[in-house]
Amino acid sequence: MDALKLLSRSTNVRKTGKVRQLAGNNVKLPSSQRTAPQPIANGISDAPPLKSRKREHEQAAGGSSGDAVVDFFGQGAVNTAAAPAVTVHSAAEDDMDLEDSAANVRPEANAEAAKSLLRRHKLKVTWLNLGKKKQSRSKASATHGKKDKQGEPVYPAPLEHFTDLEARFAISRRLCQNVRDQGYVTATEVQLAALPLLIDSPKRILPGEVAAYSAVDDNEGIDLLTVAPTGSGKTLAFLLPLFHKIAQARRKEEKLERRTTALILAPTKELVSQITNEGRKLGANTGIQVAQVRKGMRLGHDLDTNGNSMGDESVVKVDILVATPGTLHSIFKDINEEAAALEDVDTLVLDEADVLLDPLFREQTTGIWKKLSNPGLRVSLWSATMGSNIEELARSIIESRHKRLQPSDDVPARPAPLLRLVVGLKDSAVPNIEHKLIYAATEQGKLMGLRQLLHPTTSSREPGPHLRPPFIVFTQTIERAAALHSELLYDIPAEAGGISRIAVLHSDLSDTARDDVMVRFRKGEIWVLITTDLLSRGVDFRGVNGVVNYDIPSSSAAYVHRVGRTGRAGREGGVAVTLYSKEDISYMKHVANVVAVANQQKGIAVNGSSQEWLLRSLPKMTQNDKQKLKKHGVEARTTRGMAKDPRGE
Repeated sequence: MDALKLLSRSTNVRKTGKVRQLAGNNVKLPSSQRTAPQPIANGISDAPPLKSRKREHEQAAGGSSGDAVVDFFGQGAVNTAAAPAVTVHSAAEDDMDLEDSAANVRPEANAEAAKSLLRRHKLKVTWLNLGKKKQSRSKASATHGKKDKQGEPVYPAPLEHFTDLEARFAISRRLCQNVRDQGYVTATEVQLAALPLLIDSPKRILPGEVAAYSAVDDNEGIDLLTVAPTGSGKTLAFLLPLFHKIAQARRKEEKLERRTTALILAPTKELVSQITNEGRKLGANTGIQVAQVRKGMRLGHDLDTNGNSMGDESVVKVDILVATPGTLHSIFKDINEEAAALEDVDTLVLDEADVLLDPLFREQTTGIWKKLSNPGLRVSLWSATMGSNIEELARSIIESRHKRLQPSDDVPARPAPLLRLVVGLKDSAVPNIEHKLIYAATEQGKLMGLRQLLHPTTSSREPGPHLRPPFIVFTQTIERAAALHSELLYDIPAEAGGISRIAVLHSDLSDTARDDVMVRFRKGEIWVLITTDLLSRGVDFRGVNGVVNYDIPSSSAAYVHRVGRTGRAGREGGVAVTLYSKEDISYMKHVANVVAVANQQKGIAVNGSSQEWLLRSLPKMTQNDKQKLKKHGVEARTTRGMAKDPRGE
């Protein structure tokens, strides 16, 4: 008898010879999905909101709620229990909406169609610097029967399909072809609203009754603050308008002179490298060049028609520069005249703006911002999390810079419109992944828990998807990352690749070593990558199946960005595991709150569950506790804390 047939007779085998997953664990993994970025679905969560004890005493408990699971990025809503009927728009109905909002329909009908579509996709655009007098007079600021005190609502006509780029915005054929070559067909939520805002004429974007107030030339554009989920396609949303703007400027020039007109800042070298690579793919065969700023590079001299330096090889001048604030600031500091090389920059992009304007990078970022002397400079800020303090700081810098550079006329020029775009629920984690909080008690318990994730047992009865390689492990410090790497180095058997399957990445490594680890992880040669928050921001690993917070994140924003390394572009099946010990209990409230909100969006009821008990049992964090955690992390894992208790107990 064939032993293989005997052992596998209860398993369905594909024609390709691969074994199917058992029905009880039939979960699509992010690494197995090759879909293009998808928009957020019009799902409605039937999970009741979190109730406080006070509300529970005031209101009687009534009615059962359904578990309508909402796919955050557009795979539709799935009802797993009895629930009220939910209307889901099909692709055909969406096409009908597009036809109804075409140019042959009355303008007021187009406006209503735009409002309906934006609300369906949970998009909110607000004009922030309209002016107090005009804002108080405007009746259009009433939203759902309430006054929007933050500004004037704006309803740009959304762009749902990239096939409309050429006809609607006159974007060059080559640029449109490059977009198609990368597999972009349907715009994600942030692209759906941000592209029209950054490409279209401000006079067509802003509300008709207050558009005249801005007194801004169409060519000057707008300033934009964007808050959108991790993995939602923000990079393309700010790169495409840049390329279009540069291409348009070149058409108007008689002489082809290469000038650096756009600057993109990002907090890490890995993210800078990723943006540069995406820019080069988007600008292929367009003549528009993108370069990453590196140490020792000089800015200022033209390149010849082939893109080669006509003088010193270290001298570079391209259309778009991508840099970290530290690298660019050091160049300005060492060679003062280099600041003149950026006098033509008319667009500044801050990717992961909340970090760039945080105290760690604030001085360098604002220093570069102030050196950009072009009066027509337009700014856009992008992140998955952006607190009100960051928004206020950005607004104050824009306003003070405008006052400083405005012409000395009797009638001062008004600033460009400053708009804010919020996609979905602000500062929330993507709900299309599984969030797990696991109490491990001690450091030894956390290590044991991580080893169990590396070697899961088939008899595990834990509900939900299991964590499978490749995945990323986050630690609090570089020393802990290196120590954990040494501890796990031989946990993968030689038959499966051994020590080559586990790697560590942190800022103490050389640029060459960091680049090598990134390349190997993207190729799938590395299965477990241990790192710090260096990789928590913006870096796109589409095939990552999970994230492990070996050390708890320092803030709710840090948790959102860490777990956002999986579930990219709407991929399902990702798992985010947070291991916490007794030292972490005092700081776990912010993580539990983010997880609760994410589960609510997914349609998982919190009230009456163990998660509700956990939320109520965890101690509240004071503002001092939050600041202390953000600056220093958990003390037990710092050098000082380890000196007190080397065993971590």
